[in-house]
Amino acid sequence: MAFLAQFFDLVLHLDQHLALLIAHYGIWVYAILFAIIFCETGLVVAPFLPGDSLLFVAGALAAGGGLDLFVLCAVLFAAALAGDNANYWIGRAIGPRAFRWEQSRLFNKAALFKTHLFYESHGGKAVIIARFLPLARTFAPFVAGVARMSYGRFFAFDLAGGALWIGSLTLAGYWFGNLPLFKSHLSLVIVTIVAVSLLPALIGWLRHRSARS
Repeated sequence: MAFLAQFFDLVLHLDQHLALLIAHYGIWVYAILFAIIFCETGLVVAPFLPGDSLLFVAGALAAGGGLDLFVLCAVLFAAALAGDNANYWIGRAIGPRAFRWEQSRLFNKAALFKTHLFYESHGGKAVIIARFLPLARTFAPFVAGVARMSYGRFFAFDLAGGALWIGSLTLAGYWFGNLPLFKSHLSLVIVTIVAVSLLPALIGWLRHRSARS
């Protein structure tokens, strides 16, 4: 429970925690941000990391002068591409054996199967769409590797998805994050971003329950 409390505090006050990191580590904060985005997109055991809200808050801090916007976008984009490509090749190496792994605290087997169904329904577009969906964002490149999507096709979709994801959320934070209305209610904005990103998964779950009924 203590871990969950700390995690929710981190998410809800992400701006304060990130500002402290900038104050303590200076330019090294870019390496920390790279590591977080790389892990969220590159490791199937780390889908819980707050990618969407982190991009928005980082953009807002860039608007306030704490980070350089160009360097920030370049670092985040590189991290997203590197993470997805690592995930793709891990999935390609492991292959269908991944679907026989057992559910555990570190591995969400249900999310893997749901992402696989999503990939089967949308094909290559799933790599782009999944960028904006928590859990699916982490598992989509892995599933693409397991399914042996051609690397050239995967990379093209991944490049487009990464640019859209990093660009839209980071620039939204840069343009709106420091406006008085947003700045005074930033915790609410972060919760809204998380809720909106989880909405498609909730709708899918409700449809699944309705179909079973």
